[in-house]
Order: sequence, then structure tokens, then C-alpha cells
Amino acid sequence: MKFVIAVLLVFSTTAYGSYTTDEAEIIALLEKESTSWRQGDLEAHAECWNIQPYSRILVSEVNGTVRDIPPQIMVSPPPGAAGQGGTFEHSDYRFSVVGDSAWVSHHEVATASDGDKTYSYEIRLLERFNNEWKLVGQSIHIYDYGWDEGLMMPD
Repeated sequence: MKFVIAVLLVFSTTAYGSYTTDEAEIIALLEKESTSWRQGDLEAHAECWNIQPYSRILVSEVNGTVRDIPPQIMVSPPPGAAGQGGTFEHSDYRFSVVGDSAWVSHHEVATASDGDKTYSYEIRLLERFNNEWKLVGQSIHIYDYGWDEGLMMPD
């Protein structure tokens, strides 16, 4: 057990070494949230969220459509919504952490099981509850990668 803890400590300090403790915890939460959704692990996904009366999930699509998703879907999605597989890559994290509140923006490249890629800018809203960061809202902006590659993620 001590060995496992030591390995996790080394990994967390090397993987997130340039971030503050809060930022590293938030990155770990965002990666857990993205992974658990794709794997269909609804319990793990729900653990990442703390839905509040002010929670919002907004998604803007390439065609200009904006969807206002009921936040409850994050903790209790309809059958078949999660667990479709695929992978993701987050990059370019930018943080504002003030006390027990934070917002984070990042890029995501999501690769579906069939290889199709979706590119998005995401803004995540978080609060700390009982010493743990939880998502309370998010705004996802899907874009067409080809429109101006100079503005996209650095390699």
C-alpha cells in the first residue's frame, strides 16, 4: 500500500508539477469526469458533480445552435448517453481559483470510437464542497478545426 501511495505521489507531482495543488486537483477531477463519461461509469461521473440551483450546462455547436442541457443529466443521464467509448485530450488549461470557487478553460479534442474528432473550447465552473472540488456548471463551444488552424492548440 505504501508503494502504491508513493507511486501516485510521484506521478501527481511530475504530471501536474507546474500547477498549484488546487489546479492539480481540478485537472485530475476534469480528467476523471471525461474518462468516466466515455467509459459509462455513471457513479464516478456523478461524483464529479454537485448540481446547484444555479447550475447550467450550455453547449454551442458549429452550426450556431446553442443547447441548454438540464444539469441533472450530469448525475443521472438517460440510457445510452454515456459509455460510447472514445478518447480525449485536454490542453491549454487556464485557471482562476479564488477561495472555494474556480473557473477553468481548456481545449478538448474528443475522438469517438469510430475515429471522428470533435474540437471544443470548454469553460468549467467548480466549487469546493467538504474539501473536494466539484463541477457545478460548464459551457462547451464546439468548433470546426479547419476554420483557422493558427488559433488552435499548440503541439
